[in-house]
Amino acid sequence: MFDPAQLRTFRTVAQTLSFTQAAQRLGLRQSTVSQQVRKLEAAAGRQLFLRDTHSVELTEDGEAMLGFARTVLEANERAARWFAGARPRGRLRFGASEDFVLTRLPEILEGFRRDHPRVDLELTVELSGTLHALLEAGRLDLVLAKRSPDRPGGQLVWRDRLVWIGSDRLRIEPDRPLPLILFPPPGLTRARALDVLERHGRAWRIACTSGSLNGLVAAARAGLGVMAHTRGMIPPGLVRVPDRVGLPDLGSVEFALLRGAGAGAAHGGADALAAALLAAGDRLHRGG
Repeated sequence: MFDPAQLRTFRTVAQTLSFTQAAQRLGLRQSTVSQQVRKLEAAAGRQLFLRDTHSVELTEDGEAMLGFARTVLEANERAARWFAGARPRGRLRFGASEDFVLTRLPEILEGFRRDHPRVDLELTVELSGTLHALLEAGRLDLVLAKRSPDRPGGQLVWRDRLVWIGSDRLRIEPDRPLPLILFPPPGLTRARALDVLERHGRAWRIACTSGSLNGLVAAARAGLGVMAHTRGMIPPGLVRVPDRVGLPDLGSVEFALLRGAGAGAAHGGADALAAALLAAGDRLHRGG
C-alpha cells in the first residue's frame, strides 16, 4: 500500500519537474519533498525520476506510477468530499483562456457540473492579460491563464513550449517579412512572438488579428501566416513550422491558477474546480 501523502508529493514533482517548485506548491521544505519521493521509490522498488543538477525527468516506471497516483488520489479526494457532508454551493465566477476552453475545458466543466450541481458556475473566456485584470478588479473568483514573468503568482498547473504553427501548405520565404496571425493586445503569446522576432532581427508583418482563437485558426488554416501556440494543444488542421525554416525559439509558457480575494461562498467550489484543473494539468503533462 502506497502512502497517499507520498503519492501527492510525487504527483506534484511530476507536474512541475522541479523539486523546488513542488515544495513551494505543497508548502513543504525541499528536503521533505526529496525524502517522500525516496520513500515512495523504496516502497515501489523502482526508480521513479532521473535527476541531476539541471533537470528532472520521469522514468518509465515513474510514468506508470503517475497514472496510479492520479487514480488513487482522485478516489481519495472524491471520498473525502462525499463524507465531508458540506457540498460546495453559491456562485463561482471562473475565467479561462480561450486556447484551453477549445481543447480540454469542456470535459472538465462537465464533470464539475455533475459533481457539484449546487454551484452556479459563470464562465468568462478572454485573453490571459484581460483575465488577470478582471481578477484584480474583483470580477472573477478563479482564473486559469498564462502567466508572464512580470506576473509570477498563482499555482502552476502545467508548463509547455510555445511553437510556431501554420498550414502544412504554407511556404515561408526567408527574404520577406514573416506573416503573423495574432491575438490583439494584451495577448501574452502576441507579446512573446513580437519580442522574440525583434530580438532576432526577423522582419514581420501582421496578416491577421482576432480576439477569437477560432478566427486565428481559420486564418492559419487558410495559409495567411503563422501563429504562436502551445505545443500540447495544436488545433486540428495545423502543424508545427519545421525547424529548418529557421524561426526563432519562443521559449516556454506556464498556465497557472489564480484566486480572487473575495471568493466568499464560492470558496468550496473554487477548491473543487481547482483540484479538477490540477488533475487535468497532470494528464496534459503525461500526454493523455
